[in-house]
Amino acid sequence: MKSEKIGQKHIVCISGGKDSMATAILALEHGEPLDMAVYCEVMFDKETSGEVPEHRDFVYNRMIPWLEGNGVPVHVVRGKKTYLDRFYHVIRRSKTVGYNGKFRGFPMGGKCIINRECKMDPLNRFLKNTGDAIQYVGIAADEEKRLERLDGKTKVSLLAKYGYTEADAAALCKKYGLYSPVYEFSARNGCWFCPNCRDAEFSEFKRRHPDLWQRLLDLGKTENLVSYGFKYGKTIEEVDRDISMQAAQMRLWE
Repeated sequence: MKSEKIGQKHIVCISGGKDSMATAILALEHGEPLDMAVYCEVMFDKETSGEVPEHRDFVYNRMIPWLEGNGVPVHVVRGKKTYLDRFYHVIRRSKTVGYNGKFRGFPMGGKCIINRECKMDPLNRFLKNTGDAIQYVGIAADEEKRLERLDGKTKVSLLAKYGYTEADAAALCKKYGLYSPVYEFSARNGCWFCPNCRDAEFSEFKRRHPDLWQRLLDLGKTENLVSYGFKYGKTIEEVDRDISMQAAQMRLWE
C-alpha cells in the first residue's frame, strides 16, 4: 500500500461473518492502520432486523463492543428502505403487460434488489461521504476469483496478505471468541428471508423463529403481486411444504 495518501482513512466493512471479522482481528494483531469499521444492517421493517436474531445479538452484544473496546469506532448504517418497503412497492412504469399497479412482491433469487437497495446503496453512500479511503475487504486467500476483483490499492485483502484461508479465518475468530453462533446452523450469515438459503437452513430458522417464518407465509397470501416466487420460482408455501416434509422424514429416521 505504498500509494496511500496523507489523511487517507482505512476502513473495514464488517458483517460479523468470519471473513470480515478475521480481517479486523488481523489488522489489530499486525498493527495495520484501521480508522473505523462500518456495519450495514438490512431491515425487514422499521423495527425488525433482517439479520438472523442469533447473529444480530452477536453483532450488538459481542462484535461492536469488542471492536470499540480495542479502539475501533463502529458506524452502523441502515438504508431508508426496508424489505417490506420494496415488497410493497407499486410498479408504475413497467413495459411488461400486467405489471403496472401491482406490488413488486418477493425479490428474485440471484438478482436480489434487497442487497442492492437496502445494503450496498446506503453502504456506498456512507463510504463516499468518508472521502478518500482504503477498504479492507473480507476475501480469503483461497478465494482466487474474488480476489481478482480487488484493485490492491483502494480495496485490499488482509486475509490474502497474511495467507489466511476461509478455514483459517474461522479458526482465528474462534480463538478470540468472535465466531458468530449463526454458523451452528448455517453456512453463511445473511438475511433470514434470503432466497439463497438452503432448505435445511430455512427449516432450522423456522424451528427457532416460527413467528418470523409466519411473517413470510403471510406475505405469500398478499394479493396483486408481480412475483410470488420466494425461492427461484418456488412460492413460500411450497418451500414451507418441502421443509416440513423433510423435517417429518428426519423425525421418522430418528
